[in-house]
Amino acid sequence: MDRAQRMVDRADRVIIPFLRRWSIPTLRIALAVVFIWFGALKVFGVSPVFEIVASTVYVVDPDWFVPVLGVVEVGVGLALAFKVAMRAVLALLIGQMLGTFLVFLLLPDLTFQDGNPLLLTTEGEFVLKNLVLLSAGLVVGSQLAARDERMPGLGTG
Repeated sequence: MDRAQRMVDRADRVIIPFLRRWSIPTLRIALAVVFIWFGALKVFGVSPVFEIVASTVYVVDPDWFVPVLGVVEVGVGLALAFKVAMRAVLALLIGQMLGTFLVFLLLPDLTFQDGNPLLLTTEGEFVLKNLVLLSAGLVVGSQLAARDERMPGLGTG
């Protein structure tokens, strides 16, 4: 083994255990910050996505729905931060994230340039990044301890 490979292996022995220990908690806290921040913007009526939400969920009055959605998002963020009711919170997170993709179906003119699904608008990019938040929620959920060992396939981490 050459010297460079030995140095990489030595670094890996330090870095990889650190990443295993801290990556999921860091991801959980990052999700919490995003949900609290974005939710608070909705609660205080200063969210840049008010019109997108209002146009997507047009069957309800956005003047009350957007702030209520903000309260839910702040709640999700706080629960993530303090590890409260994680299964329920992750279900809410996943549901809310999936709901954001309705804008692609209901408002394609807002999310795609000239109707081309390969050319996103700024709003389309903003919504598409929710794939990352959704994936992060799935990763955090994958690390929940199994309550019942009789359920195969659930991790114990």
